[in-house]
Amino acid sequence: MRNLNISTRAFEPGRKEVSRPEKVRVHDFIDQELGKVAPYGVYDLTQNNGWVSVGIDHDTAAFAVADIGRWWRKMGRPAYAKASHLLITADSGGSNSSRSRLWKVELQKMANQTGLTITVCHFPPGTSKWNKIEHRMFSFITKSWRGKPLIDRATLVNLIGATKTKEGLKIRCELDTNHYPKGIKVSDAQLETVKLKKHKFHGDWNYTIHPNQKK
Repeated sequence: MRNLNISTRAFEPGRKEVSRPEKVRVHDFIDQELGKVAPYGVYDLTQNNGWVSVGIDHDTAAFAVADIGRWWRKMGRPAYAKASHLLITADSGGSNSSRSRLWKVELQKMANQTGLTITVCHFPPGTSKWNKIEHRMFSFITKSWRGKPLIDRATLVNLIGATKTKEGLKIRCELDTNHYPKGIKVSDAQLETVKLKKHKFHGDWNYTIHPNQKK
């Protein structure tokens, strides 16, 4: 049995200045024609590598779990073929909010599809700065595109994917063109289908979701 430990978070880059100012996008890089982008990352603490999906729609719980699923299919499963458990450390707010019903429902779908038992440990509100993905991945992405105008999606994806460090950090990045509508309501009946077990210590922040069937 192999246990995996990954860290996840949505990334909100700011404006970058150059010596000769050039018009660039801020925050979600909203454009009247192209819409916006929403980078969401997964960092593997053991392998020191990461995955970033650059979404073009809403940063929802469905988008966050889809990103984790892509990391698992393209990077996680090849590295940990015999893994049966996945540990996710995530912020308490945003698309992976500890209060989000949709987050839990989507994680249940992922557990069913992969056969993984998924444990989630949320950082308490206001403590996201301690999330390792912040210091070990996003900080280097920021350095990678320092002084480079983020003028389009291709530039963003290429700069993220080119991020490397002397310690061996490597990042894969892809554009996610799927749509993730906002405002999806999860009923009590749907939530009851989630095979979730709260931990004794702060069960609202720490819980395990078991697959409904074995793979």
